[in-house]
Amino acid sequence: MPRWREYLLPGGWTVLAGRTEADNDYLSIRLARPDDWWFHARAVPGSHVLLRARDDGEPDRATLEAAASIAAWHSKARAGGVVPVSCTKAVNVSKPRGAEPGTVSIRREKVLKVRPGLPAGAVQE
Repeated sequence: MPRWREYLLPGGWTVLAGRTEADNDYLSIRLARPDDWWFHARAVPGSHVLLRARDDGEPDRATLEAAASIAAWHSKARAGGVVPVSCTKAVNVSKPRGAEPGTVSIRREKVLKVRPGLPAGAVQE
């Protein structure tokens, strides 16, 4: 059974972070809805992170950066200064045929540069 960390951000946004490669696959490929936002620290191993979409609107930049900070925190770049984090809608995330667990390809990537950490006001569920 997949396991992940769950965080509640200010404004009621939910963030999910995988614990293992299998969890990352489950989050990114099976659990993610097309309008969810997907995050991963660039060029280093780490958790796949989802910011769950809501019917009442799109997240603002501060919310996207908060989710990116969580992705950086749950990566090998945790001790780094500013970390580049890939961000895209989950509809742009796919698993290449035959790829190892936790391996995905992404399209329409934005890069957010953030400091690793759990944002102020984030509550781990």
